[in-house]
Amino acid sequence: MLASRHGSRLLFGVLLGLCAGAFQARSRAQQHDFWENEVKTAAEPGRRAFNTNCSACHGLDGKGSDKGANLAGSSNVLHLSDAQISGIISNGVAGTGMPAFHSLPPAQIRAIVSYVRILQGKLAAQTMPGDPARGKGIFFGKGECASCHTVSGEGGFLGPDLSGYGSAASSQAIRNEILKSNRVNPPSYRSAVLVMRDGDRMEGVIRNEDNFSVQLQTKDGGFHFLQKSDLQTVEHARESLMPNNYGERLSSKELDDLVSFLMNNATSKGHATTSPRGERTTK
Repeated sequence: MLASRHGSRLLFGVLLGLCAGAFQARSRAQQHDFWENEVKTAAEPGRRAFNTNCSACHGLDGKGSDKGANLAGSSNVLHLSDAQISGIISNGVAGTGMPAFHSLPPAQIRAIVSYVRILQGKLAAQTMPGDPARGKGIFFGKGECASCHTVSGEGGFLGPDLSGYGSAASSQAIRNEILKSNRVNPPSYRSAVLVMRDGDRMEGVIRNEDNFSVQLQTKDGGFHFLQKSDLQTVEHARESLMPNNYGERLSSKELDDLVSFLMNNATSKGHATTSPRGERTTK
């Protein structure tokens, strides 16, 4: 009888503990939702003001465009104080495309600055899937990325500069771009082989072309301006210069390291953003 009572009390204690745990978990979830909603509510005035006054040049996500700087990922902006950013909004930047917003009240400017900090926080929260140091070795070694692409002034000339590519893209988006197999060359990155009248061949990327001439950049970075009348043929390559077999050439871990290198380089330097295909996405 005593054992039965003891067992009942033990069972009741276990059930009580489970109920308490479930209540605490639900409470934490509700608290998380509460604070998340509070953040969204507090950010709403800043988002509206940013979208109205800033997004046309800096993008809705703050990652920039050909008209405005990357506010979310540029290290130059990250290191500015709130007062400095407020001053730039109010007074503009002489000699640049940044105008002065004298008509904006201080409260609205503060809301914009707070929203910019939220955009920067979202970018800073991205975690790197691998080791940037090992990724650098892959970029300049096994991956042979540097044969075409430049990072921080080092590398090749045929592909776009990737110094800031990882500043405005998720790790998964960068990985998908590296693994992509069905690539389409942008007009400024079309590869070709030029065959001279004497049979000599020159291979590279066509930078400019019209009915009478063609400008070719070769792997050594040199530019060659040639008249088509001096050429036997101009053979445009159908496939992209970007390899489509990185899924076979690199292991999953090596891909993570390469992605981390691109992300780390971008966030530490605050460069402009360009995709591996040559599509400029921010400035």
